[in-house]
Amino acid sequence: MDMQLVAALGSGALVGLSLGLVGGGGSILAVPLLVYAVGIASPHMAIGTSAVAVAASALFSLAGHARAATVKWPCAIVFALSGMAGAALGARAGQMVPGETLLGLFGILMLVVGGAMLRRGAEPGNPDVRLTLESAPQLMPRLVAAGLAVGLLAGFFGIGGGFLIVPGLIGATAMPMLNAVGSSLVSVAAFGSTTAATYALEGLVNWRIAAFFIGGGAAGGIGGVLLARHLGTGKQTLSKIFAAIVIAAGLYIAAANIWPLIT
Repeated sequence: MDMQLVAALGSGALVGLSLGLVGGGGSILAVPLLVYAVGIASPHMAIGTSAVAVAASALFSLAGHARAATVKWPCAIVFALSGMAGAALGARAGQMVPGETLLGLFGILMLVVGGAMLRRGAEPGNPDVRLTLESAPQLMPRLVAAGLAVGLLAGFFGIGGGFLIVPGLIGATAMPMLNAVGSSLVSVAAFGSTTAATYALEGLVNWRIAAFFIGGGAAGGIGGVLLARHLGTGKQTLSKIFAAIVIAAGLYIAAANIWPLIT
């Protein structure tokens, strides 16, 4: 088998593991893996290909979380629908920015998100939060506003958005981390599909590599879901892992793409 396709398969497994475990990491891992490990030269082509692969991988992981009953469907669906419009607008805007600058800005954003999650680490969340007729006047505006904002950023940076969606859901509803991880995958799939469609219309998707990436993602997602269910029972373990991955990936991407611009 072509070594590029082997690299795509292995990279997909890592992305699937991250999506199943923390509901994010799809594109923040997929884009640099596609550029540096698989060998896609164009950052925009890597972003478009990753959007297709991450959306599909998110659906596999979502199925696992749904079986484990960790998805708060009404909250997840409102957030996802609100974000899809923002993702479409953001994707158009993102295509006008140089690829290296786009990745560098994304790395900085991840450092901010990771730091915010560490500060929230001691808060256990409310496992009983529900979007109902009674709670809608309070929860609905917050879910819609957070969904639009996160969708815009997700589309702009060409990401599925899990690293933004999880904090967005927690901030809007105060749901526990494990529920936010499961619920976020609805939006990851929706945002990723919207972004993928925008890039595909411009011919910025490598479909052959995407297919192998998706195959690896399906396998990795199974392990990630099982691990998330195990770690979700430990006090704040999942939140700390989430924040650590975000900060580490943000440092790498920011350094790799901003340092060459200033030297």
